[in-house]
Amino acid sequence: MQGYPKPMKVFVTRRIPQEGIRVLSKSGVFELSVWDSDEPVPRAELLKGVAGVDGILCLLTDRIDSEVLDAAGPNLKMISTMSVGVDHLVIEEIKKRGMRVGYTPDVLTDATAELTVALLLATARRLLEGVQEVKSGGWSSWKPLWMCGYGLNGSTVGVIGLGRIGMAIARRLKPFGVKKLLYTGRAPKPQAAEVEGEHVTLGRLLSESDFIVVSCSLIPETRGLCDKAFFSKMKRTAVFVNTSRGPVVNQEDLYEALSSGQIAAAGLDVTTPEPLPTNHPLLTLKNCVVLPHIGSATYSTRGIMAELAATNLVAGLTGKAMPSELAL
Repeated sequence: MQGYPKPMKVFVTRRIPQEGIRVLSKSGVFELSVWDSDEPVPRAELLKGVAGVDGILCLLTDRIDSEVLDAAGPNLKMISTMSVGVDHLVIEEIKKRGMRVGYTPDVLTDATAELTVALLLATARRLLEGVQEVKSGGWSSWKPLWMCGYGLNGSTVGVIGLGRIGMAIARRLKPFGVKKLLYTGRAPKPQAAEVEGEHVTLGRLLSESDFIVVSCSLIPETRGLCDKAFFSKMKRTAVFVNTSRGPVVNQEDLYEALSSGQIAAAGLDVTTPEPLPTNHPLLTLKNCVVLPHIGSATYSTRGIMAELAATNLVAGLTGKAMPSELAL
């Protein structure tokens, strides 16, 4: 406790893996308060919990806006989020108040890429439909065209957002015999040569791809990107997969594209809102696979995320360099 006569107060907005709690506890400089639940902290409890704290460790489900910052008060110096995305943070207001922000990039890249490939295959090869047919007695005999889907071998895959996760997805898809890999972005990416990726316009990617994977960040330019015009340019046999952020997709337009046969199928690990209401139209479609935002859900990845978020918080509050600080 040398140099810190009075413990700094930290509020953790959720029950997180023990790897993170251990880092905070071992530092010896914090008075910890944890919302000890697997469910999100209610807004009123969040506002109460942050009062007078020096640091907040939050999740992507926690909206950290001016109201929260005001409730925390002048002692708040540091926010560490256990996520890659930061669209739940009001960055401009945080920047204006001179606070530091830590986040957790890289550590969930492989887990998210694996999940994306699994979701693509489950959607294209109709795995969930097949399981349901077995359970319901719909499996009567082998039939030449029954439960046929789409294969990756010889296909063209389009990746929207060839960043860390996009590249990790592309690397995993190439061994399946993908013939051509297209990607979009502001400029060509040197690393795309590793997967023989070709930088093209969005229009060309949509018209030529058999599989389209969205792995871009949520920014003003990508919000609502996948809309009626977007889906109308895709092949009728194309499969659409989104593991980036829910608001990138106009879900009403996606429903129309799927129900009308404009595109073949879709797989989503992210939606708007989350969780998706059980009566949402997308959940009535056999050709739409929806997962509960589990891209990073491996035990090891979540443990590493918690440890990094906690390490960022400790470093930020003790005036040291963070392993992963967001440039504001």
